[in-house]
Formats: sequence, structure tokens, C-alpha cells
Amino acid sequence: MTSIPEALLWCLSAGTAAAVVLAALSIRARGQRAGLRSRLSAAEEQNSATLHSNTELTARLRATEAEIRHLAGTRLPDLTLALAHPHVPVPGLLDARFAGTETDQALNAVLEQVSDAITKERARVDAAAQSTLRGATTTIQALLYQLQSALQEMQHRYDDPNVAQDLLNADFLNEQALRRVQATGVVCGAWPGLTREDSYLAELVVGATSRLRGYERVQVSNQLRDPVAVVARAVEPVAIVVTELLANALHHSHRELPVTITLQQGNRGASVIVDDYGVGMHDDEIKAAMELLSGDDDLLLTQLGDPPRSGFAAAGQLVRQYGFGVHVEPSPYGGVRAVVYLPGDPLLTVLDESAQPMSVMAPLPHRSGVPDRTGSALPTGAATPSPAAAAPAAPSGPATPSAASYEAPVPQAEGELPRRRRRKPVSELDESAPRTESAPPRSPEETGTRWAALQRGTETGRAAAQSEPPRSPEGNAQ
Repeated sequence: MTSIPEALLWCLSAGTAAAVVLAALSIRARGQRAGLRSRLSAAEEQNSATLHSNTELTARLRATEAEIRHLAGTRLPDLTLALAHPHVPVPGLLDARFAGTETDQALNAVLEQVSDAITKERARVDAAAQSTLRGATTTIQALLYQLQSALQEMQHRYDDPNVAQDLLNADFLNEQALRRVQATGVVCGAWPGLTREDSYLAELVVGATSRLRGYERVQVSNQLRDPVAVVARAVEPVAIVVTELLANALHHSHRELPVTITLQQGNRGASVIVDDYGVGMHDDEIKAAMELLSGDDDLLLTQLGDPPRSGFAAAGQLVRQYGFGVHVEPSPYGGVRAVVYLPGDPLLTVLDESAQPMSVMAPLPHRSGVPDRTGSALPTGAATPSPAAAAPAAPSGPATPSAASYEAPVPQAEGELPRRRRRKPVSELDESAPRTESAPPRSPEETGTRWAALQRGTETGRAAAQSEPPRSPEGNAQ
């Protein structure tokens, strides 16, 4: 048997060991390669996820930037407009994915802060404007009252018919300016400017009518059962409100159509009902008018339009301050019906027609053929005239007021207004009662001159009202 050389054995052993080492290295290399491949795959997946996340973050960042631009360019301008005009909608989020997120909360916080800042600044600026107007109108109103007194003194001083006519025209123009200044001042929180005596409601309505152009179109129907009067502190406020409602009725109806006023008396108060035959008001206009007339909310001058229409706003301020009510609704005649309700307690009383006779210009109550009815708007506990037989009114000319005595109120049920007793004729009263001295009689020539001047002034006023061109909405529009 041939023996293997020892050197060859060593070589074979070395080759076998090398083979084993190579195999081990190969296996290890394969494992490392597999590990590298897995790590590479994981790295690729992580890289893909990172790229996807970066894409989402980029898209979200762009969406957030778009929301910010939408906030600055659309939502904030519309918010400022909606604060002045509540019917204007404010847009929401541009991307619905942000709903309920921190981004949405942050944007809403910006809107709220801007809204609060604008509201406070508007209120501050409006308060400053109202204060300025209040001071200016108070001064102008005082000057116009002085001018009115001067014109009235001149009317009594001069008997020239031409001068009397010019003074009447100037006094009427002064009354127009005074009415507009007075209403503007009331809107700004100013006092009406006058305190009058207790005045008959019928006289008050006639006086309110005389402040307006087109007064000859107004027809007053007095349905009051008693000589109802407005207490002194509320006379001028009620006159202002009635004047503004009449101005609205005259302005929004044709110059050939009448405006009717009806005075009604209830168990707990009296009402002045104004009906026109004009263009009427839409439902949203009536709603806006009732909001102004209620006087519930604080008023901003910017809410009155351009040019400002202060009629309903002034009425609302007086309603809140003096406690009566104003309601507007569609009229059965196609126009607008406005109702001023005066509660008997505390705004109405009943006057003694002998001590304070009603003006001959006031419409007489329609009592003919109507049975005697009790109940008046006199506050509970006030004195009432004593019972008497009422003399029928003369068919024409001013009726001579009769004297009356006073007694305690007639007992009434709980919550019911006191009853008024009718007066005695002059022939049944005590002849020994003191009588007021009458003014010295005028000569026939003086009487004729004054009456002619009055007639010419009336004719001139009516002719001017008929020939007057159509007025702009800023005149008497409410």
C-alpha cells in the first residue's frame, strides 16, 4: 500500500481547513448580505414613509396658509360688514378637515377678538358722535326756540297783513328746522327741550299736525268721550312721536290723498291712530320699524342709514323713557297704520273744561246720538268733575266752555279707571262765583285786518303745499 506523504497530508488538512473557513465565511457573508438587504428594505420603507409624511406636512402647511389667507381676505372683511349689517353671512373654514382642530379654534379666537375690538370701537366712536350731536342740537334748539318767540312777538306787534304773512311763513320754516333738530337730539339721548302744561290730547294732535308740510291733508276724528289730557311731562314727547308718524304718513302717500287720525278712548288709556293710503311697508320693513319703536336695544347712528332717518328711532327713545307704546302694521286702506297707545296711569288726566277751555282749533268729540258712557283714562284717585247736564254743542263756531265744580271720584271696582260725571250748564251754576275778566273788545277795523291777514296766510300756506315739488327721502322719511 502506497503511503501518503506527510507533506500531502498537511496540505490536505490545510485545504480542508481552508474550505471550512471559506464555507463559514460564505455563510457569514450571506447572513450579512441578508441583514443588509433587510436593513436596506427597512431604510427604503422608512424613507418612503418620511417622504409621504413630508408630503402630508407640506399639504397641511399649504392648507393652513390658505386658511390664513382666507381668514384675512374673506372672513375678516365679511365679519366687519356683518357687524353693521347682520343679514350678511360670515364664511366658515375653507377646508373642512380643520373642523374642530386646534387650527379651527385659533382662527375662531382671532374672529372673536376682532369682533369684540370692532364692537367696542364702534360704540366708543358712536358715543362720541352722539355726544357731539347732542351738544350741537341742544344749542341750536335753544336758538330756534328764541327765534320762535321773537317771531311770535312780532306777529302780535305788527298789524300789517303783508308783514303778518311773511312772519307766518318764517315761523313755519323755523318749525320745520326745529322739528328735525329736536328729533336728532332725542335720538342722541337729549331731552326733548320743553315742559308744557297738561294739554288736551285733541289739542296736542292738532299742534303736532301744524308742524308739518301738507298739514291740510290731515283729517282728525275725535272719538274721545271725556276731555282727556296728557300730563305735562309727557306732552312734548307725545307730540314729537305723533309728528314723526304723521311725517312718515304724509311723505309716503300721494299729495292728493288724506291722512286720517282717530282719537279713541278705552277703559285704561287712549290711542292716537294714524292711517295713510300710501305705498305701505314690507314685512321686513315693519319688523325693522318695530325694533326701532320698541326702544329695547341701544341705538347706533350708523344703523339709521345714509342719510340718517331718525323718525322711528326718536319715537323709540321716547317710548322707552316715558312708558307709552307705538305699533305699526299694514293699514286696511293699503298703506300703514300707526297706533300710539297712552296708558291712563300715569300719562293721562281729565281737565276741567271751564277752568282750562279747549282750543277752538281742536276737533270736537263726536258725542251726538251716543249714549252717556262712563270710564276715562284718568289715573286712579284723581279728582273728577261733578255731575251735570251737558249742553249740546253749537253747529258752528267755537263753543263757550261752561264752569264746573269738583267732587270726589265715583267709587269703582278694583283696577277700573275712575268714572267722570257730567257738568252742569252755566245757567245752573252759582252766579256769585268769580269770573275771569275777558280781554277788551277790538274795533271792527282791527278785527277785520287781523282776520284778513290770517286768511291770506292760510291761503299762501296751502298754495305752497300744493305747488311744492316732490321731497327727497331725507326730508321726512322715517
